Amino acid sequence: MAPSITSLTASSTWSHRLRKHLSTRVSSLRPPPGVHLENPIPILKQLNRRQWMFVLVALAGWTWDAFDFFTVSLTVSDIATSLGRTVTEITWGITLVLMLRSVGAIVFGIAADKFGRKWPFIVNCLVFIALELGTGFVQTYRQFLAVRSLFGIAMGGIYGNCAATALEDCPVEARGIISGILQQGYALGYLLAVVFNRAITYNSPHGWRALFWFGACPPVLIIALRLMLPETDAYLAQRHLERISPSTAFLQMAKWSLKKYWHVMIYMVILMAGFNFMSHGSQDLYPTMLRVQLEFSPNKSTVTMVVANLGAITGGVFIGYMSDFVGRRLSVITACLLGGALIYPWAFIRNDGIMAAVFFLQFMVQGAWGVIPIYLSELSPPAFRVFIVGVAYQLGNLASSASSTIEATIGTQFPLEQNSKSAVKRYDYGKVMAILMGCVFGFVMIVMFFGPEHRSADLSAGRSFEKHDDGVDAYPADLEKVAAQHEDDVAVRV
Repeated sequence: MAPSITSLTASSTWSHRLRKHLSTRVSSLRPPPGVHLENPIPILKQLNRRQWMFVLVALAGWTWDAFDFFTVSLTVSDIATSLGRTVTEITWGITLVLMLRSVGAIVFGIAADKFGRKWPFIVNCLVFIALELGTGFVQTYRQFLAVRSLFGIAMGGIYGNCAATALEDCPVEARGIISGILQQGYALGYLLAVVFNRAITYNSPHGWRALFWFGACPPVLIIALRLMLPETDAYLAQRHLERISPSTAFLQMAKWSLKKYWHVMIYMVILMAGFNFMSHGSQDLYPTMLRVQLEFSPNKSTVTMVVANLGAITGGVFIGYMSDFVGRRLSVITACLLGGALIYPWAFIRNDGIMAAVFFLQFMVQGAWGVIPIYLSELSPPAFRVFIVGVAYQLGNLASSASSTIEATIGTQFPLEQNSKSAVKRYDYGKVMAILMGCVFGFVMIVMFFGPEHRSADLSAGRSFEKHDDGVDAYPADLEKVAAQHEDDVAVRV
């Protein structure tokens, strides 16, 4: 049967959009004319008290999510001894968390887009408290795996909600730097986990269990802070939009979002797979390389990783800030290019100069990551933002969950001379990580080059989009303007 006129027209439209998109990939990297680098202090002063509180609660939630994840990574050997299992068996608790994060992103993402950012976030933190306490009380290996599996679901729900809470009402000029600050909650969570692990695990009669019990306490304060804050204006505008038009009800808008944005979602997942390989590939096996291959002492290894995370925090904030002026895509591409130039000293220096190498390598890796919260948020539709951002991030995380296993397996092909004082086999992990990171930096640069960019897009439901360069249509502009002008639904400022 011959194709219909409608299908031919649709095919022609897609072909035209694709050609137009590809033809503008180079020109769209140029910073817009008239945009100049500005002092970040006046930019940050644009945030009012309420907006700063949104940033603070989102940063706290994401930081403690990272803290809770790393508590297992830092106490693997202690848990293995306590439960009578091998280290490899205990690491399945980490793998299960990574595997089930996507489930949490779906469940809590839909809840946040349907019922608001506030109460799903609070429920998420309550689950954190229960599961952190539960981990500290487990007595068997099966109990440990069960609790950590549930924890993976809880962890998957926090990222998209935090990104929406921090960025939806943020002034346009401050989005990049706030995005960088928010993303580095991950590195901050790692640093806090290292500090409290040293302070609690080795000084408490309960050992590693006390660390998990402590981990259940700060979320109580985070919940208290979130209870004092209202919903974001962007979410309230979206809900009003649904009330004034049946065609914009949640289910209808969800179907519309998936229909119009499916190709953008696929792009996001592919990009997030590359980004997660970039972070896990440069972090997960690096402490092992320091201790086993370079034979660093525990203290020197810890200091080196702290320096790396300080570089990560600095890079995330700086490059996130720069993305407001040079663009999201150009910022990430530049960070990957400079990161690639730093691979050799990062992987092969054997003296104290390694401190500078790890600082600047993580500066570039997490600098690129600093752009991600706002980049994904600007690509996503308002009605389904938490779901799309969270699921894209967690599916990318799932795709990269085997990165350290891949590096460790390939590393066995490059044995080194054994140290007579140690029975641990030594391999050239630095060479393997250098190869992987070179490939990953190149992959992210290519994907980012061909990707779309909606910099400075209005994140509220009351926005009036023009057709984007990826061909995604806007919401009905007349309904959005009505919603944006409806001041009765806008929360009172703190």
